[in-house]
Amino acid sequence: MDPCNIDWNEVWKGTLERQLKSNKNVDCSSIWQNKDRARRFWKMFQDNNAKVITEKRIKGMKLSSDSRVLDIGSGPGTLAIPIAQQVAHVTAVEPSDGMMSIMQENIKEYGINNINCVHKDWEAIDVESDLSAPYDVVFASYSLGMKDIRTSVQKMIDASSRYVYLYWFAGETSWDAHSRRLWPFLHGCEYQPAPKCDVLYNVLYNMGIYPNVEVFPFEHVHRYSTFEEAVEDFKSYYNVTSSTQETILRTYLKGILAVDNGNLIQRGWSTRVKMWWEKQTE
Repeated sequence: MDPCNIDWNEVWKGTLERQLKSNKNVDCSSIWQNKDRARRFWKMFQDNNAKVITEKRIKGMKLSSDSRVLDIGSGPGTLAIPIAQQVAHVTAVEPSDGMMSIMQENIKEYGINNINCVHKDWEAIDVESDLSAPYDVVFASYSLGMKDIRTSVQKMIDASSRYVYLYWFAGETSWDAHSRRLWPFLHGCEYQPAPKCDVLYNVLYNMGIYPNVEVFPFEHVHRYSTFEEAVEDFKSYYNVTSSTQETILRTYLKGILAVDNGNLIQRGWSTRVKMWWEKQTE
């Protein structure tokens, strides 16, 4: 097959559809409907090491005090909250109830008054009616679970007056590795990972976009005060709904969780990619 004739958007879409099927039609955003899980995600990025990583990611964007920023898939405000303290305005788009609830709590706690929250899926967003475009910086940080990635990226471009940043994954993540081992026992089928940055790059290339690319390692820690807390958290990650599946999960977690300062931890790793470009003006 001539690679020039491959529809990479269809490759992306087909891979996501197979992932959804292998996950019994539970999409990634549904994991974050639970408010307690969203709060744990927020806390995971509040330790010193995680804050250093967050600060580095923010410094890697071309921001200024008068910037207007669009954060797509903002989660609990991991980036939106600290960015809002440095710029003129942030619009934060987030589809899940749990994440949006925690972000609004964080906005109040930090006394932020320049974030506009849009509780909606990006693919359902209308740039003209739902947003206050254009934005100097538009970014999507590990939130690209969009079936029609080409249309979604084009919408980001339409909302931007200058810069677009995309963060995604390269190669197998620790999450993929654990899921690959567990899926046949939990769900009776092979695990299907999400499409990675190679497909994304080719989608951009076919759109006439030749982004700057930076590759870097990333490590994170899931921390739990009890084993039961860990089980409840990972049940959603692995779409565990039956007692038989839970028994399998409990056995697996006992083998991978470590003790650290009285807590149970699970270390995760991945190789990540930052793609960005400056919008061409006519």
